[in-house]
Amino acid sequence: MSAVTDSKSSRATQAISIRSLLPWIIAAVLLFILPTVFGSRSALTIMNQMAITIIFALSYNMLLGQGGMLSFGHAVYMGLGGFFCVHLMNMVEYDGLMLPLPLLPLFGGFFGLLFALIIGSFSTRRAGTVFAMISLGVGELIAACSIIVVAFFGGEEGVSGDRTMGPEVLGLDFASQQEVYYLTATWLIISAAAMYLYSRTPIGRISNAVRDNEERAEFLGYSQRHVRWMSFCASGFFAGIAGGLFAINFEILTEENLNLATSGSILLITFLGGVGFFVGPIVGAVVFTLLQTVLSLYTGIWQLYLGVLFLLTVMFFPAGLTGLIAIHLRSYHLGKIGLLVRPYLKMLVPVVTFILSSAAVLEILFHARHAALGDEEMSLYGLTFNSQGVLPLSIAGALLFGSFLLIKHLAPQFRDSWDEANHDGASQ
Repeated sequence: MSAVTDSKSSRATQAISIRSLLPWIIAAVLLFILPTVFGSRSALTIMNQMAITIIFALSYNMLLGQGGMLSFGHAVYMGLGGFFCVHLMNMVEYDGLMLPLPLLPLFGGFFGLLFALIIGSFSTRRAGTVFAMISLGVGELIAACSIIVVAFFGGEEGVSGDRTMGPEVLGLDFASQQEVYYLTATWLIISAAAMYLYSRTPIGRISNAVRDNEERAEFLGYSQRHVRWMSFCASGFFAGIAGGLFAINFEILTEENLNLATSGSILLITFLGGVGFFVGPIVGAVVFTLLQTVLSLYTGIWQLYLGVLFLLTVMFFPAGLTGLIAIHLRSYHLGKIGLLVRPYLKMLVPVVTFILSSAAVLEILFHARHAALGDEEMSLYGLTFNSQGVLPLSIAGALLFGSFLLIKHLAPQFRDSWDEANHDGASQ
C-alpha cells in the first residue's frame, strides 16, 4: 500500500515540477526565436535594451517588492557594474587581458555586489523613509563623483570600449547585434531564474516577512537589518549584471547610467508592471521600452503619455498592469469569466475612441504650439490637415466628449457584470 502511495506522490511531484518549469521553457524558446521574426538591427537593439531593463527591474523588485525597501539610487549599482565592465573591455584591448566577453556581466555583478556590501552595511539599518533618503543621498553622491572622478567615470564624455577585441568564443566575436542579443538573452534567463529561486529560498521568504511585519520577524529571532542587507546585496549583484550587459550592448557608459533620472525610471517601470508579482517588472520593462523606443518615433510627447499611464495605474490599479490581469483570476476560477466578454466588447469602442481622441487633442495642440513657422500641416492616423484650423480640434474634442459620456453611461452595467462574475454563490 505504501509503495502505491509513494508512486502516486512521485508522479504528482514530477507533474508539479514539469508544470513549474513550463513557463521558463516557453520563455526561453520565445527568446531564441524572436530574432527570426524581428531580425532587423534596430529591432535587435530594442530587444537587447528590453532584456537589460528586465534584469534591472527584477533586481529592483528584490528591494521594493520582496523587501519593502524604496530606493531612489538603485541605478548606482547598474552604473558601477557597467563602468567596471567597460574598463575590463579596454584592458582586454590594450593590456592583453584574456577575458571572454560572455563572462563580463559576471564581473559587473561582483563589482555591483562589492558596493552593495559597503553601502548596505549602513543604509539597511532602517527601512521606510530613512532608507529612501539614504539611497537618494548615495545616488546623488555617486552621480556627482562621476563628473569629478574622471579617471574612472570619464567625466561628461563617459567611458567607451570595443566588445570585439576579446578572444572569440565558439567562433563568435560578437560584432553583430544578433550575437549580442543571444548573449543578452542567455544572461536574462540565467538572472531571472536565479532571482526567482532566491525569492523561494528561506531568506527570500523571511525578507517578505520583514517587509510585512518587521517587529514580528524580530520576535521570531530574525534580524531585520541582516535580512534587508542580504536582499540589498543580492539586488546590487544582479543590477551589476544588467550594467555589464549594457556595456556590451552600447559600448559606452556615461553619468546618465547612474543618476537620479535612471533610478526614477526603474521605480516607475516596477510600479507600472506590478510590485507584488514576480513577472510585474518584466511587463513594466517591456511596456516602458516600447513606449521609449517605438512611440517616441511617432510623437514628441511620449513622456506625457507615459506619465498619464503611470498616474492612472497608481490611482486605479495599484497592483500594476500585472495586477490588472490577475484580478480576473477569481472569475476564471469561478467559471464566470464568460460573463465579462460582452461588457468588455461593449466598452471596447468607446474606450478606444476616448484614448485616440484624447491623443488627437494633445497632438493637435502640441503641433499648433511648437511647429516651425509656416509648418501648419500635420499627419495623424493617416489623415493630413491644418493644425491651426478650428475644425480638426473641434472634431477631436467632440469625439472625446461623446466617448466619455458613453463610457459613463455604460460604467454601471459593467460594474454589475463584474460583481456578478466575481460573486461566489456558495459563500452565502
